[in-house]
Parts: sequence; C-alpha cells; structure tokens
Amino acid sequence: MSDLPPALSLREVGPRDGLQNEDPVPTASKVALIDALSRTGVGRIEAVSFVHPKAIPQMADADEVWQRIDRDPTVRYSALVPNLKGAERALAQGFREIEVVVSASDTHNRKNVNRSTEESLDDVAAVVAAAHDAHATCQVIVSTAFGCPYEGDVPVERVLWAAGRAVADGADGLSYGDTTGMATPTRVTALVGETRMAYAETPLNLHFHNTRGTGLANVLAALQLGVTDFDASVGGLGGCPYAPGATGNVCTEDLVHMVEDMGVATGVDLDALLDAARLAEALVGRTLPSQVLRAGPRTRRSA
Repeated sequence: MSDLPPALSLREVGPRDGLQNEDPVPTASKVALIDALSRTGVGRIEAVSFVHPKAIPQMADADEVWQRIDRDPTVRYSALVPNLKGAERALAQGFREIEVVVSASDTHNRKNVNRSTEESLDDVAAVVAAAHDAHATCQVIVSTAFGCPYEGDVPVERVLWAAGRAVADGADGLSYGDTTGMATPTRVTALVGETRMAYAETPLNLHFHNTRGTGLANVLAALQLGVTDFDASVGGLGGCPYAPGATGNVCTEDLVHMVEDMGVATGVDLDALLDAARLAEALVGRTLPSQVLRAGPRTRRSA
C-alpha cells in the first residue's frame, strides 16, 4: 500500500447530516456532541444546516446551536445551505465556510428542494458569489453522484456537467455525495478519474454512505487515486430524508481505525472519538452501526 497518501483530511458531518435524520435532539445535546467532537482532533466539523424548519425541523435551532458551542480555534466549522437564503443566514451568523448542495439527478433534486437541477445550479452561482463577497468559501456538493433512488444510475457525464457548472461559477471545491450508498469501488474510480482529468485543480471531497456495506471499500479506492478529503459521521449516524433506504454515512471511527492502521494519518484521537460516539448513541437512544464502537480497536485485548 505504498501508493497511499501519508495523511487525509476528515470533515465530521454527524451533527448535521446525522442528526437531521433522527427524532429532534435537544439543542443542549447537539452542543454537547459538537463540543465532544471538537476535542477529538478532527480538523473540520459540519455543525448545522440553514434550511427552512418546515423542510428539516431537526435543524430549526441552527442559530442557537452555533452560538452556544465552545468553538475550538483549531477546528474549522461549516454549515450546509440549500439556497441563497440559507447562505445569507449562515454568512450573517459568521460562518466562513459553507456548502451548497445540488443533486445530479433531476428527480432527487425536485424531491429535495422542489426545483430542477438546472434551476438549482443557477442559484448555486449566486450562493458562491455571496460567499466570496463575505470573504467566505463555498464548496458545491453534487449529491446522487453515484446513483439515484428514483432514476437509477446517473451517467458520469451528467455529474461532470453539474460539477463543471459549479467550477465555472467559482466554487472553491467539489464534493460528490453517494446519497443512498450506490457507489462501488469501480464506480468511484471511474468518476474520480474523469473528474481529475476535467478539473485537476479543483479540490475534491467524497461523501460515502454505507447503505450497502461498500463505504470503506470506496474510501480505499479513492485513497489509491490520491483523494485525501472525506466526510464521515460519528457512530455512523446519517441518511437522507429524501432518499428511501439511505442509512448512515461512513462511520468516522471505523474509517479512522482502518486508515491509521494502514499508515494514513488523520490527526484524530480514536479514544476521544469513541467517547463522542458513545455520547451520540446515548443522545439518539438507539444502537448505532459503528463496528469499532462495538468491537473496540484491533489492538484491544480481552481480559
């Protein structure tokens, strides 16, 4: 595995992507989880989403959560926004990193934000401009990049078209979302390879779900292509409210455990991360799909 990068960067998305799929969690509990994650050594945390409370009621307290967390100066906090209005709210709250999402699949985009992909891409241009005017960065997330629960396979060309629109409008980076866990290593290789050839200078993040058990295999495939930026969710929290069957994201502690043993540094304290995963499990009141939380690290010995 000498071709693997020496280190990778993780964005912890549990507080946003994870909790938006659970029964509403009290504001104080969200704050406690973000503060616990801030102490793990993870460099970036997607803290909240500025969406209409009727669409995602679990994120209705985004402003209060952001004001109450104990912000660690070594952590970069970001917010997800669905449109220009959400971006304006996030920027007014002081966020200097935002992500805006658009689906490559037209059907999923309409289910998600009630507009076509092309209409959303027009709005993305305004979101990027607003971020730059506020001296902030904006990453464009292209969701359903590896398949759509309504349309099936999404052609690579369709994903590249959406990504190209975002790059042309000044996006500071791209992220590909495997919204319902339809990616496999060969599909990752194909899309990442085409993206590298088309937009070699644009930073690329990958956001995998483990719906069909291929999450960590997809991470490894991407690592072998030199991708070094991934999303993951504490405890494996997550899903998608507009994607039937979309179970949790790749679990942060499982990913950290695997890549660290392979010699790829993350900067994350696994013990502290496991403490955060236990807290997440207690907050949502159910067993989470984390494997390392159940079995412990491979170096743990039985008494």
